[in-house]
Amino acid sequence: MRVQQMNHVNLIGQMSSDPKFVEMEGGKKIARFSLSTKETYLDDEGNTKDTKNWHKVTAWGKWVPILEQLGSKGQSLAIEGRLRSRFYNSNGKRQSYTEIEINDLVIL
Repeated sequence: MRVQQMNHVNLIGQMSSDPKFVEMEGGKKIARFSLSTKETYLDDEGNTKDTKNWHKVTAWGKWVPILEQLGSKGQSLAIEGRLRSRFYNSNGKRQSYTEIEINDLVIL
């Protein structure tokens, strides 16, 4: 029996950087930015605490012109996408990072 797998991410947060636009071979553009999310929880003494996370995000296709026009640091977004692992070499060492590749976004 084959086990079903899923790679799906939904986040609502704020852009913590202006998007950076990169033109790829063939003229396609991508947008990269950081999205921050905040989680609130109660500590052992019952005090409310917040923790922030920052997520690397990449957008392609129809989302690039929207982010060029409306995307800026502080903008609230809802995004839906998938995790992607990227690899590169730095000083002869293989490095990696994980980013979210957008399928859908809503400017809030």
